[in-house]
Amino acid sequence: MSTATRVTAAKSSAPKVEPLTCAIGAEVQNVNLGAAARDPGLMAEIRSLLLQYKVLFFRDQDITRAEHVAFAGHFGELEDHPVAGSDPHHPGLVRIYKSPEVPNDRYENAWHTDATWREKPPFGCVLRCVEGPSAGGDTMWANMALAYERLPEHVNRQISGLRARHSIEATFGAAMPIEKRLALKAQYPDAEHPVVRTHPETGEKILFVNGFTTQSWITRPATARWSAPASSATPHSEAG
Repeated sequence: MSTATRVTAAKSSAPKVEPLTCAIGAEVQNVNLGAAARDPGLMAEIRSLLLQYKVLFFRDQDITRAEHVAFAGHFGELEDHPVAGSDPHHPGLVRIYKSPEVPNDRYENAWHTDATWREKPPFGCVLRCVEGPSAGGDTMWANMALAYERLPEHVNRQISGLRARHSIEATFGAAMPIEKRLALKAQYPDAEHPVVRTHPETGEKILFVNGFTTQSWITRPATARWSAPASSATPHSEAG
């Protein structure tokens, strides 16, 4: 089947949604993301599904980098990563290449939420795997709304007024020479966010900490609201 035929077929078929677990995730079928990026109605439906299931999976997507960026752009203005960099022809598209030999860092293999070190963290990301190992290489996801919901009540009370400090300097900058590390911190000072945040679209309370960029917890009054408009997104292209 040609690409044009696939796109036409995808646009004429209603999305089919298959929940993957009781806690998080759904697979969406009958959707070509290249075509979806040109269909505002379909994008609105995809956004609604994302809010419901937290993470969506679209298999066998034969799309270009430009279509990848166009799809991600429907969720908000794209942003570049100051350390990982972006594709020179597609700003906002981060290309991640890993192999058993190089590079030797595996910073992504820790529970994290992307770019919480920003004063206004992104809405989410669009991750596309273009090549992966025959075994392993899985990406895992967590429902932080459910994690908060299932905390003991006394823990909920203890953390309700806390804020946490998130740092790029202590994570991505940790292996840099001291001069570059300090320059990175000067450009991107540590951000503080409520430990418990309220999603502006769903109203859900979310546990907003992670073991990667969260460096310390601070006791002070917190307005547990989303400090960033849920409008920015980062597309990622991952290989190997």
